[in-house]
Amino acid sequence: MSTTALLVVDVQNDFVEGGSLAVTGGRAVAAAIVDHIDRYAGDYRLIVGSRDWHTPGSDNGGHFALTGAPDYAGTWPVHCVAGTAGAEFAEAGLADRLTHQVRKGMGEPAYSMFEGRADADGDGLAELLAAQGIRAVDVVGIATDYCVRATALDARRAGFETRVILPLTAGVAPQSCAAALDELAAAGVEVLR
Repeated sequence: MSTTALLVVDVQNDFVEGGSLAVTGGRAVAAAIVDHIDRYAGDYRLIVGSRDWHTPGSDNGGHFALTGAPDYAGTWPVHCVAGTAGAEFAEAGLADRLTHQVRKGMGEPAYSMFEGRADADGDGLAELLAAQGIRAVDVVGIATDYCVRATALDARRAGFETRVILPLTAGVAPQSCAAALDELAAAGVEVLR
């Protein structure tokens, strides 16, 4: 039985073209991730998807720039508010392909899936993976230079063999993506190109 999990990071409507914090190429990546799952689901013991799930009517711990312009480093436009269309998965059928879901950013900034909670039992991702005997993770999703990066780094810190499947990610900007990939490599994360 496989000891590998697929971690699908924040493939949500607000992060693809047309969303409030759109990443170019996000919609194509969403479709490619579903195709990857359809082809390789048998290679994974778990397929875990995360969603930003920010609290309505709140700045979410300063994460949302409710007054003034966002700086796109620590403050962002309102996005992925719980219960809105923007917080839903961007690809039809993705939710049905997941074994577990994690929600993160509820009232606070959160980038890594490891900061979230599994909706079934409230455990963190590290506890869920350990309980299922997971030793390795493949990380895909949006955005390469933010939440994918943070998730992959936390996976390595937690002791998981970690790979980022780069063609199944979409990044915000070339410079920040290059810096993120260098940081991942330095941390021992394998980047599959």
